[in-house]
Amino acid sequence: MHSTCHIPAMAQQTASSADGTMTVHGLTLSYFTGKLEAYLRVKGIPYRFAEMDTAAFRRAGRATGVLQMPQIEMADGTWLTDTTAIMAEFERRFPAPALSPADPLTRFFSLLLEDYGDEWLWRPALHYRWSFDEDMALMSAQIARSMLRDVKLPFWIRRQMILRRQRRVYLAQDGVTKETAPQIEALYLDTLDAMEAVLSKRSFLMGERPVEADFGFFGSMFRHFSSDPTPAAIMRARAPHVHLWVARLWAARPEDVERAALPGHVPGALAPFLARIAQDYLPYLAANEAALADGARHVRYVQGGVAWNVPVSPYRAHCLAALRTQYASLEGEARKKAAGLLGEGTCILATASLHTVPGPHSAGRQPLDRHWSGAAGEDRK
Repeated sequence: MHSTCHIPAMAQQTASSADGTMTVHGLTLSYFTGKLEAYLRVKGIPYRFAEMDTAAFRRAGRATGVLQMPQIEMADGTWLTDTTAIMAEFERRFPAPALSPADPLTRFFSLLLEDYGDEWLWRPALHYRWSFDEDMALMSAQIARSMLRDVKLPFWIRRQMILRRQRRVYLAQDGVTKETAPQIEALYLDTLDAMEAVLSKRSFLMGERPVEADFGFFGSMFRHFSSDPTPAAIMRARAPHVHLWVARLWAARPEDVERAALPGHVPGALAPFLARIAQDYLPYLAANEAALADGARHVRYVQGGVAWNVPVSPYRAHCLAALRTQYASLEGEARKKAAGLLGEGTCILATASLHTVPGPHSAGRQPLDRHWSGAAGEDRK
C-alpha cells in the first residue's frame, strides 16, 4: 500500500509557505506520517508539521488525487504524496547524507525490503490497533480528538464513528477473521524475532547506516507496534533491540549517520525476511495483479494453509510493477545473486506485468483512497 509520488507535474499549485519551509500534513499516530518524519529528520530536511483535521484531509486529496496521509505541501505550492516516492525524489534533490545504497544489488534489496515492510506489516499493525479492547479504546479517542476535531458532534459520537469505521474497513473488509488472526499475529512475532537477531548485532537493518529498508519497517514499528499497548508490551518483552532501534532511528541526525558507510552488500542475517518475501509476499502480489487484470474485486489465495479473501489493490499492482523495473535494472552477476537470494520468488519479478496501473489523476477528478480505488483511507504512504 504505497502510492505514487505525484511529484510536481501531477500536483496542484496552492499558496506558498511564507518562510520557504515545507509542511507535512498528517497525524501524530499515523503509520506513514511517522515514517516520513523519521526520514526527514535523519536527512536533515526542515519541515513544519500540521495535524490534519477532516477539512485538511479533503484539501490534500483535492491537490494530489489521493485521500491519504501524510502529504507534503512544498514552499512553492506543489504537493507530494507517497513516502516511497518522496524518499526517492529527495535522495535526488538532497544527495547528502545518502540514505540509499550505491551498490545496485544492495539498493535493490533495500527497496524490496522497504516495500515489504510498508505493505506486509500493514495488516498486523491495524489488527493490533483495532482488534484489542485497550488499543481500540485509546486510538479511537485520540483520532476523535485530533482528526475529527472539526466535526461538530459530541466526543463520544465521534469516537464511535471512528471505532466502527476502522473495524469495518481495516478488519472485516481486509480479511481479518478468527481463521486468519493467528497467522497475522504470527507474522508480527516472527518479524520481531528476525529483527531482534539482526539488530542485536548492528545498529540498522543492513549495517551501521539507515537505508530505505529501515524506513519501510519503521512506520509500523514506531507508530503502531511500539506505541499501541498490546504490541508494545510484546515488543518490550520479546525484542528489546527492536525497541532500541525504533528510538535510535527517530533520534538519528545527519551528523550521526554520516559517520558510518552505506551498506555495500546484503547481510546473510536478512534471510528470514527474504524467505517471507519469496514465499508469501511476492505470490500475494502476483495474485492481486492477476485478479486486477481479470476485473475482480477481491483476491482469493491460500497462504500457509489459510484461505484469504481481500480487496483487490491497484496500488499494490503498481508496487509489483516497480519492483520488476528495479529487478530488471540489475545486470550480470548482480541479477544472478538476486535470483540466488530470492529463489523461486525471482520468477514473479522476471515476469512481465499483466496490467498497466494508471496514477490516481488518470482515474478522474474524484480523489481515490490508499488502494487507488474508492473511499478515503485513514493513513497511507
